[in-house]
Amino acid sequence: MSQEISLNELEIQRRANLQKLRDAGIDPYPADLFEVNAYSDDILAHYNDEEKNFQEVSLAGRMMSVRDMGKACFAELQDSRGRIQIYVNRDEICPGEDKTFYNAVFKKYLDLGDFIGVKGYVFKTKTGHTSIHVSEIKVLAKTLKPLPVVKVDEEGKVHDAFSDIEQRYRMRYVDLVVNPHVKETFILRSKIIQSMRNFFLDKGYLEVDTPVLQAIPGGAAARPFITHHNALDIPLYLRIANELYLKRLIVGGFEGVFEFSKNFRNEGIDRTHNPEFTAMEIYVSYKDYNWMMTFTEQTLGHIAQEVFGKTQIPFGEHQIEFSGPYERLSMYDAILKYTGIDISSLDEEGVRDVCKSLKVPQDETMGRGKLIDQIFGEKCESHLIQPTFITDYPIEMSPLCKKHRNDPNLTERFELFINGKEVANAYSELNDPIDQLERFKDQLKLSEKGDDEAMRIDMDFIRSLEYGMPPTSGLGIGIDRLVMFFTNNASIQEVLLFPQMRPQND
Repeated sequence: MSQEISLNELEIQRRANLQKLRDAGIDPYPADLFEVNAYSDDILAHYNDEEKNFQEVSLAGRMMSVRDMGKACFAELQDSRGRIQIYVNRDEICPGEDKTFYNAVFKKYLDLGDFIGVKGYVFKTKTGHTSIHVSEIKVLAKTLKPLPVVKVDEEGKVHDAFSDIEQRYRMRYVDLVVNPHVKETFILRSKIIQSMRNFFLDKGYLEVDTPVLQAIPGGAAARPFITHHNALDIPLYLRIANELYLKRLIVGGFEGVFEFSKNFRNEGIDRTHNPEFTAMEIYVSYKDYNWMMTFTEQTLGHIAQEVFGKTQIPFGEHQIEFSGPYERLSMYDAILKYTGIDISSLDEEGVRDVCKSLKVPQDETMGRGKLIDQIFGEKCESHLIQPTFITDYPIEMSPLCKKHRNDPNLTERFELFINGKEVANAYSELNDPIDQLERFKDQLKLSEKGDDEAMRIDMDFIRSLEYGMPPTSGLGIGIDRLVMFFTNNASIQEVLLFPQMRPQND
């Protein structure tokens, strides 16, 4: 049973114009190629009125405005890189007696937002506007819904903006058309990822792909999404991390491997969390977490300089300095600094009592590691504005991390915090298979207590370690959060093209 489409007056008129185009013998959705050889930004930046360059240009895009002057008109064409003014003269478009194309097709049957292709030459108007003098127009695609009309008055005030957050995220295709700054965010996102990728490749590290569907969700403490493979008749999980597979490749003999991966965690949605997110993980043999801290500083400083031309990037009211060195502060020292309490020698019940005294949320399913994580999250994170490495985590918090060389109760781990949020996580990787199995068993005990984010035992990973993994350091970076800080966006949904949303009740 088909669902009826409810149309408003503008949509009804556009469908009528669609039919009129067809009646006039014009295909509103032609299949043939329209060759583009110029773009608005390039023309506006490089046209020279004395040299008269750009004399045979061909552009395509949306018609976003029209100023009718009778036998001629000015319109605005929006292509993939910006907007440019076009000038259309009736007698040049229709040199014969028949002016139907201009009077009817161009002026009446085309609507704002329709895709057209134009050919002509570039000139300067009397008022100094770089424009395209059109000699040929082709209809490329008819729009059946009107775009929001965003207006800017003489004082620069914006009216009728497409600014409702829920609408913008649900209809990103409209958001990208009418809000140019949104498109710029995603162009920068692509450049940031490419800059990071090239930095790693230049170091000689190999980009790889690892499974998204996994029999055992591993590499992080998180609740997974579960699915079912019909042919094998087994449950499978969407990966929560790619760590354990990348370490298998280090066992196999690669010196350095990295992957940009889509990960999935069955968790809540807020301004810094989306259940589907992009992460980058890199593992390098014969390195430790001290080396990786310096490498992380170099990576982020390189991205800032290459993409933005500077290392100090604005975020809200702050200027974030991405060049190193970053402050380094141990987990226990951070808690002592911001609460005045030394928890380093306390057992689980002692840490639980500290949670109660500080009014930090906790429950009986939490072990010592999670309780410490709760204290740190509630009392310390918000103070970490400039890039800061929090180091030397308690062993209960890091089941995949090597014990600290000077204190067996700690691990050689760091997390990078920017503006109060974790952006990166790194270890001196645990490569002792016997120790690793015991850590997995400890995680199993937490699971039995009711911790649904505790890690599971992956015996194939244990077996891979038994074949020998060299000393290795690994780093994971949350790409979405990193892009937030580089592009001055306070919400993760602003840097995801299609963030997860609750279904609409249509």
